Amino acid sequence: MKTRKPLLAVVTGAAAVLLLALVGCAWAGFRLVGDDQAQTRTCQDSVTAAEAKVRTDRWDPPGELPDLGDYPEIHWQVRTQADPCSRVPGPTDWAYQGVVTLRPQDARALAERYDFVPAKPGDPVDVWPALVPFLPSGPRWLHSRSYDEAAPSSRWRTAFLDVEHRTLVFMLNDH
Repeated sequence: MKTRKPLLAVVTGAAAVLLLALVGCAWAGFRLVGDDQAQTRTCQDSVTAAEAKVRTDRWDPPGELPDLGDYPEIHWQVRTQADPCSRVPGPTDWAYQGVVTLRPQDARALAERYDFVPAKPGDPVDVWPALVPFLPSGPRWLHSRSYDEAAPSSRWRTAFLDVEHRTLVFMLNDH
């Protein structure tokens, strides 16, 4: 009987330590992954504001939109394709759209260099509403698969060009 009491005490003590460790891990996990509503709401408000903003700073890196020349004007936006406020680790993909006003000689050179041809009726589709005011009225859009696939680009690119109105519409997506 004497050997059973110390053994029982050791087993009970080990079980208590194990239970405390499990509770501690569960609590730490909850704190790590738990939903801090105020912080999440602040993040979501920040993302919403960033997505609504129409930017006018020059595109960087310029290689993602090759051969545009020294364009006088650009309007672009960014949107997330996932939840950047999530506490789950991992990358967030982004989508970009923009409208670029080109110099006349750059619009012509771009059309010739990349063999732009008339776009399908209805293209470009799904231009974001905040960018629509920067589109020309009565455009004659051209499209070039070779421009879309031109290097270097770390993003999928789709572009439409209206030489007459000196306007390029672009859509970039992370991949």
